[in-house]
Amino acid sequence: MKTVLITGATSGIGRATACRLAKESGFQLILCGRRKNRLEVLETELSEQCPVVTLAFDIRDRSAMEVALDSLEAPFSQVDILINNAGNAHGLDPIHQGSLEDWDQMLDINVKGLLSITRKLSQGMVERKQGQIINIGSIAGKETYPNGNVYCASKAAVDVLTEGMRMDLHMHNIRVSAIHPGLVETEFSSVRFKGDNAKANKVYEGMRPLTGEDIAETIAFVMLQPEHVVIADMVVFPTAQASATRVNRNS
Repeated sequence: MKTVLITGATSGIGRATACRLAKESGFQLILCGRRKNRLEVLETELSEQCPVVTLAFDIRDRSAMEVALDSLEAPFSQVDILINNAGNAHGLDPIHQGSLEDWDQMLDINVKGLLSITRKLSQGMVERKQGQIINIGSIAGKETYPNGNVYCASKAAVDVLTEGMRMDLHMHNIRVSAIHPGLVETEFSSVRFKGDNAKANKVYEGMRPLTGEDIAETIAFVMLQPEHVVIADMVVFPTAQASATRVNRNS
């Protein structure tokens, strides 16, 4: 049985991925996130389908992350597949008006948090000469858009880091992939606009966006390829979207 660790598992793509993989035979899940109460609910829900443990920590807190991972006991102590899903956007401001606090949060979560947990878990994969890492990026990492500046930069870093990880780890038989979604209707926009749901809803107005479940299916597809196959890089759009900025609002 393979052990899958999912960061950012309490909502959106992460939660949908946990639910999707719980239906697949041969996997046990380590679900990570900041909101302990949500993790407990999810563990109760999914433990009827597969073995599940949860770890509550903030991906920005390297010490808390390491303590949590070091607390894992067999059969969960060996992580075979890491899904780096934790990430967020804060604000949508031009560079001269951007919030330093927002910038810190995006860089600490989207880049530094991803790096810290990857470094921690990839060491065991290298020792065992086997493993898989799937990074959840964004079309924002492929195409910069107005006022996206630091968020786009953080997701561009995920794109480049994925390539670097693949170059460093392929000789150890470790598969590294990135999935870059377009518009996905989750809590993403509500967080970006700091709870202003009127603004958040406008992001998806007049079109049918992707769902967390859509990306969960994509993640499962990447995971379930034969061991000699790597889906290295994938962009996923809703039908109504053609690029970061071109969206058919009448679909």
